Amino acid sequence: MEDFGIYAVFGVNCPPQRLLSAEGSCRVSVAVPPSVRQVVLFSSGPWGERICVNAELNDADRFPITIGKLTPYNKCLSWEQWEEETWTDSVTLNVTLEGGNLVKADWSETELLSVKEYTPKDTVAPLAALELNGKRKRARVSEEDGDENKMTKSGEQENVCPNGTVEKTTPVRKATGQTKGGQKLFSSGADAAKMKGTVNGAGLVQGIVGRTPPQSAARTKSKQAKTPTQTAPLVSPSGRWGQTLCPIDALTAILIGGQGSRMQFCKDPMWKLCTEDMSWVAAETLAEGPTPEARIGHTAVYDPDSQRIFVFGGSKNKKWFNDVHILDTQSWKWTMVEAQGKVPPLAYHSCSMFRGELFVLGGVFPCPNPEPDGCSDSLYIFDPHLSIWYQPIVTGDKPSPRSGHSACVMQQRKIYVFGGWDTPVCYNDMYMLDLGLMEFSAVKTTGKAPSPRSWHGSAVLSDTKFLIHGGYNGNNALSDTFIFDIDANSWTEVTLPQLSVPRAGHSIITMETDGHHRFSGQDEDVDAGSISRRLLVFGGGDNEGNFYSDLTTVAVEDLLAAI
Repeated sequence: MEDFGIYAVFGVNCPPQRLLSAEGSCRVSVAVPPSVRQVVLFSSGPWGERICVNAELNDADRFPITIGKLTPYNKCLSWEQWEEETWTDSVTLNVTLEGGNLVKADWSETELLSVKEYTPKDTVAPLAALELNGKRKRARVSEEDGDENKMTKSGEQENVCPNGTVEKTTPVRKATGQTKGGQKLFSSGADAAKMKGTVNGAGLVQGIVGRTPPQSAARTKSKQAKTPTQTAPLVSPSGRWGQTLCPIDALTAILIGGQGSRMQFCKDPMWKLCTEDMSWVAAETLAEGPTPEARIGHTAVYDPDSQRIFVFGGSKNKKWFNDVHILDTQSWKWTMVEAQGKVPPLAYHSCSMFRGELFVLGGVFPCPNPEPDGCSDSLYIFDPHLSIWYQPIVTGDKPSPRSGHSACVMQQRKIYVFGGWDTPVCYNDMYMLDLGLMEFSAVKTTGKAPSPRSWHGSAVLSDTKFLIHGGYNGNNALSDTFIFDIDANSWTEVTLPQLSVPRAGHSIITMETDGHHRFSGQDEDVDAGSISRRLLVFGGGDNEGNFYSDLTTVAVEDLLAAI
């Protein structure tokens, strides 16, 4: 039987080069030749007890440009320079194996890999492949402006909030207590008119990864970040925004994707949440089949009839997606759909499940240069049974083009669309799609309405009420909470201490939880052993350099009682 090995192909003319073998080190670093613009990493042979292989492309300052993971079910990764904005001529590929019985090398010595024999004579000089030193090295961060946040020729910038500019500062590490980020997730909206050519998406610029949100204005400065060569296994998701959190049964939800500090896509893109004891389990290596590529601004919805999660769209730097990935929660296997029909690549759209079909509305789509990326006002429907996209005939007063809006299915016959963004305008209007008539209508509301916003969270609380919380208004992250009553068409603002932290790009769902366990903000008098329906808020960012990984819960009963 063929021995296990990890191989890399550098460029289009170079043959595969073995980086890790069954008898060698569990970690290696390879200098990518300056002429190489494509890297392919793959495994060969039986995995045995090995869990995964973590891969990073690092820049000259040893900060990750992009990351990926090989598993027994996802055995190949590829990168191209045009996809990664910070790819320079001083790139290294770092590969680390987890699990198995590989022999760990002596990190105090440096050993050259035998790669000359794999390099054609007419190509560039042989690769310098060195094993990493085991000691953690302090990251070197330049204060000068680099190429990381340069605008494209059309004046647009990928995954950056409209109306904003990017501030570059020294990344910091969260210390004990509260910290102050070196920069904002979103930048000021003062130059909104100047940024018309900016991509109509939102991106959280580099900041610090925070476990819990700040509870007061007092913050302390933290030390300069370190880039460790090896990190301990995570027991909960890293801080992020732009992810999805999708319930699959009464006590389980699946977290997919997201982006964290320094605009890096999360190394831990998939987690399983069990609300019985509020525990997290890393789930990427549990699933078979081709996992979705790292992304933000995608959607994930669950179909209870087929017991499958449908992941659609999103973006990754300059790459846009219109693919559909399906996770069967019974067999725990991924499949990618080869769909018929046409749907554009979209990000920051809304996706609602109705009678087994996906209703995709709005979102950002890429336009050819020199035009900036634009927002959509179209409705697309995906039929999983036929694997086909189609556009229905829709009448009435439909919403204007937008992205970052919310959509709630109410009473299995109406979709309520709120807010969103289309540079340089932020919305707080409401539209309703009658799913029987396929007719849009503007909703005239009463009461104090939420201010204009996008990237907010929303969740259905009852047959007649849904909630809006947080978001981004073009200048700041928001912390306010509103409940809408579809019978009275009225807004009511509610104030609860658990929902007082400004955040945007977060996830909100409602699930059942076990009263045996007390969670963030839970009352002392909750009956032990009782099952209650609760609102769960995860992640997001606060426009002050913080990315959250906290999980806040509020009893739905308390929310409804606050009206």
